[in-house]
Amino acid sequence: MSEVKFYGADWCVDCRRSKALLNAEGVEFDMNDVAESAEMAAEAEAIAGRKNIPVIQFADGLVLVEPSDADLRVALTERGLI
Repeated sequence: MSEVKFYGADWCVDCRRSKALLNAEGVEFDMNDVAESAEMAAEAEAIAGRKNIPVIQFADGLVLVEPSDADLRVALTERGLI
């Protein structure tokens, strides 16, 4: 299991942007497609407290919802993932 859980969908522009950043930085993450699984959609909503995606959850409990690239980079850096 990786340090990062990613909840999103292929049709989501913000999800594609955040995934591209994670991939460019070489960060491994578990992808959970909310469009293909009602269970994953419910899990993402429970974690985030709302239906927005992407939802990015770190092993230490931090949850980012629709983060900017800058906010995502800060979170990754603070956790030593980049």
